[in-house]
Amino acid sequence: MKQLTIGKNDAGQRLDKFLQKNLPNLPQSLLYKYIRKKRIKVNGKRAEISTRLSVGDVLDLYINDEFFEKPEPTYDFLHAGTNLHILFEDENVLVLDKPVGLLAHPDDREYVDTLIGRVKRYLYEKGEYDPDAEQSFTPALVNRIDRNTGGIVLAAKTAEALRVLNQKMKDREIHKFYLCAVHGTPNPEKGLLKGYLWKDEKKNRVYVYKDYRPGAKTIETKYRVLKSAENMSLVEVELLTGRTHQIRAHFASIGCPLVGDGKYGNNQNNRKQGGRRKQFLYSYKTVFDFTTDAGALEGLNGMTFEVPNVWFAEQFPHYNG
Repeated sequence: MKQLTIGKNDAGQRLDKFLQKNLPNLPQSLLYKYIRKKRIKVNGKRAEISTRLSVGDVLDLYINDEFFEKPEPTYDFLHAGTNLHILFEDENVLVLDKPVGLLAHPDDREYVDTLIGRVKRYLYEKGEYDPDAEQSFTPALVNRIDRNTGGIVLAAKTAEALRVLNQKMKDREIHKFYLCAVHGTPNPEKGLLKGYLWKDEKKNRVYVYKDYRPGAKTIETKYRVLKSAENMSLVEVELLTGRTHQIRAHFASIGCPLVGDGKYGNNQNNRKQGGRRKQFLYSYKTVFDFTTDAGALEGLNGMTFEVPNVWFAEQFPHYNG
């Protein structure tokens, strides 16, 4: 007989879901049979498949040792890079400045050296993350930005932090601001762009329309021009909705594409600006403005995090952030 004690990162899960993650060698049919036959108990009592686990619950597992055997661990994240630009850290969250060119999550071209891989390695080497001790939770990114966009990404170090931050994002109690450089100057120089965005999955490209069409999603992009120079404008953007390529496509739709954007931009104008190939877009500021309870994350309320030096902002004279 073995015992497992439920920690805070595993609380709230159904008994069967927790055991499927923690005992991958145990067939599902046997798992359900063992629960029915009381070979799996919670706090010494019979439990149901759907029993919700709480912190401190003790699971008694009358299961053969072979189902507890785990292969020798090999952690891919230990091959990730070690460079992390941390703007803020506490026991619950990391506020990170992701560099341009680094993937947030693995894709079919890069699996190991990603932002989440670096986060896991960093926490593992600090002794704050032990994959063997954690029974289901792993550190996770709360938001993501494209590979070719740099800027602020939030990482949750605990299950509670992930739950709270995901809800705050959904409720728009976390505000994300971007800096971008566009060709020309938007007219007016301050406003709210509205429209409908439709994504072509095969082409990985989006299209912006003024009127609704089937499959399109509402988009809202708030902006203000900060500086103009050499037929370019430095613009601050607040995303009120967060859709794929929203900023790039929305500004292109009003005739002010991002400088360096080869997909939605103007290559002729990009060449006039020195043939720039990196899109001038950066998630430079995040504001926590909680209007409801944030639990263990309440200390973040009212805080603002800002990247001090955005690589393309220096091209606009007298811009001080």
